Amino acid sequence: MLNLFFMIFFHIVDDYFLQAPTLGKLKQKQFWEENAPDKKYKYDYLMALFMHSFSWAFMIMIPTMINNYFIWWLLPINLVIHFIVDHLKANLGKLNLIADQSIHLVQIVLTWLVCFII
Repeated sequence: MLNLFFMIFFHIVDDYFLQAPTLGKLKQKQFWEENAPDKKYKYDYLMALFMHSFSWAFMIMIPTMINNYFIWWLLPINLVIHFIVDHLKANLGKLNLIADQSIHLVQIVLTWLVCFII
């Protein structure tokens, strides 16, 4: 159970403190359109979104990987889910903060269940 609390804490650290304020802006397509309208920057928000998603997935997986080295395969799954959810919120306006954070917390609980219960 302590691992679950560490996972949630690392989620808070990464999703709120490590990305704010710069990365939070860089992962938004609108930021690039307004501040770097040149076509060569058209998809740069995707790289920022990917980097944040990787950082987040890695952070929440730290407690699991310390105890279970074979769990590494969950990292890319969590990365992709986080990327999609953040894109839906930051760029498509399909999710609000409550939905975004609820999905991330469900991800964490499911990851914890796979790693420590099953």
